[in-house]
Parts: sequence; C-alpha cells; structure tokens
Amino acid sequence: MASTAAAQCFSSYSSPATWALRQRGGARVLQLSSRRSFCVSATAGGFDNQNREYVIVGGGNAAGYAARTFVEHGMADGRLCIVSKEPVPPYERPALTKGYLFPPEKKPARLPGFHTCVGSGGQRQTAEWYKENGIEVLYEDPVVAFDGKTQTLKTSSGKILKYGSLIISTGCEASRLPEKIGGKLPGVHYIRDVGDADALVSSLGSAKKVLVIGGGYIGMEVAAAACGWNLDTTIVFPEDHIMPRLFTPSLAKKYEDLYQQNGVKFIKGALIDKLEAGSDGRVSSALLKDGSVVEADTVIVGIGAKPVVGPFEAVGVNPKVGGIEVDSLFRTSVPGIFAIGDVAAFPLKMYNRIARVEHVDHARKSAHHCVETLLTSQTKAYDYLPYFYSRVFEYEGSSRKVWWQFYGDNVGETVEVGNFDPKIATFWIDSDSRLKGVFLESGTSEEFLLLPQLAKSQPIVDKSKLQSATSVEDALEIARSSLHSVASV
Repeated sequence: MASTAAAQCFSSYSSPATWALRQRGGARVLQLSSRRSFCVSATAGGFDNQNREYVIVGGGNAAGYAARTFVEHGMADGRLCIVSKEPVPPYERPALTKGYLFPPEKKPARLPGFHTCVGSGGQRQTAEWYKENGIEVLYEDPVVAFDGKTQTLKTSSGKILKYGSLIISTGCEASRLPEKIGGKLPGVHYIRDVGDADALVSSLGSAKKVLVIGGGYIGMEVAAAACGWNLDTTIVFPEDHIMPRLFTPSLAKKYEDLYQQNGVKFIKGALIDKLEAGSDGRVSSALLKDGSVVEADTVIVGIGAKPVVGPFEAVGVNPKVGGIEVDSLFRTSVPGIFAIGDVAAFPLKMYNRIARVEHVDHARKSAHHCVETLLTSQTKAYDYLPYFYSRVFEYEGSSRKVWWQFYGDNVGETVEVGNFDPKIATFWIDSDSRLKGVFLESGTSEEFLLLPQLAKSQPIVDKSKLQSATSVEDALEIARSSLHSVASV
C-alpha cells in the first residue's frame, strides 16, 4: 500500500564548501557545488502554511513594503505568507540606531510607533493590519532549508512550507568580532534587530564608559545617541577619519569636531587586539594592537554587515559584491524566485555595474518594483539612484541636530562649500565636468529635493563658479542653473 506521506528533500551545505562559478548573461555567478541532502516527511498535500501562492522569506523593511504592494493590488488576502525570524511585524530598521537609543526621559522611539510603512508616510502595519488583510505571518521561525524542485521550504521549528512564487528578503546580519577575542562577552553589543537594541538600551542605563568600534554609520549614530545619556564615549577605528566610504577628509573633520564638542573621543588608525573581561565576566576594556588599553563597560561593534544568502546559495550568489544575483526586475536565475533589499545583487543601471545597497530607501523601492513585476506586465528596468542619509543628535536638549543627505556617486574631484554653521555642501565632479554626486547638511526641504535631480541628470557644471560660491545657497543655485542646459540639449 502506498504511503500517504510524501518525502520532501532539502539541500543543505557542508562547511567548508566547494564553490563553483558559472556564467549567466556575461556575469560570473557563484554557486555551491558541494552539498548534502536531507529529507523530511509531510503528509501529501499537507503543508504548514495556509497561504501558498506567494511567500516572502524575511521580515525586515523590504518585506513590509512588499506586503503593502500586494495589498494595493488586491493580491494578499489568502495568498501571501511572510516567514520571519523576528517576533514582531516588519518595522523601519533605521530607528534602532537613532531614536530607539534615546534615554527614557528624551522620548525614545518604540514599537508599534515605527512599523512599516510609516517611514515613507504610509500606514502603520501592525500585526492586526496583516490579519485584516489576510496575510499569514510566521514569527520567530526562520527558513533553514529550501528545495527549488518541489518549491518547498523548511523552517527552524520543522514546518514545511509550500510556495508558488518566492521572494527572498533575508537582508544582512552584523559582522561580529571572533569569540576568541571577546566578541561574545557580556556587555558587547551588535545592532540588527529590536532585541539587540533593547539589550543595548539596558546596558546604556547602567554604563559609565562606552566604546564604539567602527567609524561608519552604526558607529557614528550610536555614539551620538550615547551622548544623550551623558556617557564617557570613545570611538576607535582603523581609518584616518570617520565615514571613509563617503566623507572626504575635510568633511569628516567638521563632524569629528562636532562630536568632540559633545565629549566624544576618537582613536584613529587603531585595531582591536582583544576585548577583556573583568572579575564579573563582563567586558571591562579593549586592548589595541599598539598595546594601549581603553576602559569600557559597554562596547558596541559596528564593523559592517554581510548578506544572509543561506539557505538559498544554489539560486546564485554574486562573487564580487555578495548577495543573491538578480536582473533588473529582481528575478533570480530560478524562475519564480526573486530577491530584494540588502541581499539582492542587482544591476545599478545608471552606473553600469552590479551592486548591493544596504539602505532603507533601496529596500522600499526594490520591494515595490519586484512585486509590481510579479503581479503586472511591468518590464521596466529598476533604475536606482543611490541615496544615503543620517539624522543624529535629535534628542531633547541637544544643542545641535544633524541631518544630511547624499545622492549619486562619490567619484571625481570635490568642491566643498559652507562652514557647517549649520550648512555645508560637497559636490563630486568627474573629468568631463559632470556632477556625479552631491552632499548637503541641514538643507531646507526644497534644497534636499534638488539633490536627486542633480545626481540623476549629471549636468555639466562650472567648477570654478562652485569654488567661488560665497554660500551653500549660491552653490546650489549654480548647480540648479546647470540643469537648464541639460533640458535644452
């Protein structure tokens, strides 16, 4: 008699794995060739998700905006399932290193206040919103295995899920210091989700000396928040200045001075040798490679992130930028499987290169574009304009709030205008005198709206005029006037 159970086989990968390269549309795509398989049984036709037509794996920013687009098209109710490792519905992740870290008396951000899609002026999508729209959400149950042939997934709790179309939205995870040098000591923090942020807030409440490792986004935003707690704060990083991937040395100096005015100390060009514990087992200091010691009872590590591609490696991983390779419609090499947000390695059309962008703006826009592609006859290529921003020192009582935006590509020569009181602007201009990127601190809403127009159009600008501008407003007007020459061509 035939068994009523159907065997579902999933692929997992041994470590270390053997990697193989294959060609796809002229691009080299990394795949795993060494793997082992394991099988689990599910009753024939009996899967653990009710909604099977569309499944999103991951519960971050991109998942929330994808859900909104499904609802807008009337295609969510009874059809869409989200599988998340988080205990709560998708939320606007940037808040975790900004308002969430404010001290209790300074009105910190808290859920449900920043669930998606409030960050873009949309509706607050609480757990009730998902229920009302017929969306099935599986919480705290990440996907651990995947079988593309049978279109099934296995979760950490053992659930077997079926999908028709699959959207991979697994995002990134924080890069960590090795355990052998103290990376897991009590008092050492990484920030990627609400649980991480809650643990850090708890530590800040009793902290005396804070050490931030890393001079990028996470480091600078966390250090600014620590100032709101009036804590002794030190930032250590290996580069010559903060935000080295974007800021020029001159621009970085302005922000470093501001942080120092708020009591933050910088240790530049330094590497961590190990974190050391005190008698209570909690982190007590950091030993640097040069032999110096920095005392700290709370350490925040902000040294980057890496895309969470597992268990979907077989779909195709880009060897250069990491992440799951997709085309301009977010389709992977496997029909019916898409990838969006931080984990997607996509064609950055305007700069003719493959890129991964770890930013909420891309998470939102890629989610919308992908779902539009899936549900409609859209064939328009995703044409993303890189955008970054930061907002810090916004807690009550702060003497100076910081809010900057950048659009475009930071390549070419730079022209800096303004003296940071509060405005400053930087323009990146290539050898053909084309404006490639533009940065602005403390702009008006109208001025900020001008930036993407400039970066997208890449007009030819008169560098000498920019250099002679007497104010940020004058420089922006010079750049604005260059748009007219583009329009007249």
